[in-house]
Amino acid sequence: MIKYTEDHEWLQIDGDTAVVGITHHAQDALGDVVFVDLPEVGKSFAAKEVAGVVESVKAAADVYMPVDGEITEVNEDLRGDPSMANTDPLGKGWFFKVKLSNPAQADALLDETAYKAFSAG
Repeated sequence: MIKYTEDHEWLQIDGDTAVVGITHHAQDALGDVVFVDLPEVGKSFAAKEVAGVVESVKAAADVYMPVDGEITEVNEDLRGDPSMANTDPLGKGWFFKVKLSNPAQADALLDETAYKAFSAG
């Protein structure tokens, strides 16, 4: 199941874990991504806390934790090649994996239809 936030992150949820990245809309708005600051593995964040930073030729933007959870893995390939956030934001350009503290929190996030309507407005 994929969910989206109003801060333009996506989550691919599988049980009590999720893969998190930025959306096509976010990478379009940022332009060419040149640097990512990823969180530490083992660190816990509350929903809406800043968990990372993405920098482009145009701007820098915070990456927010979409739900409460603990970082279990970061995408070291993305750190080495930040442009993957542009070329494959919903695939190889993922940012981190998280163990969800409260999987029910994801129910409050947007589905694809709601996110498309939100980001179009």
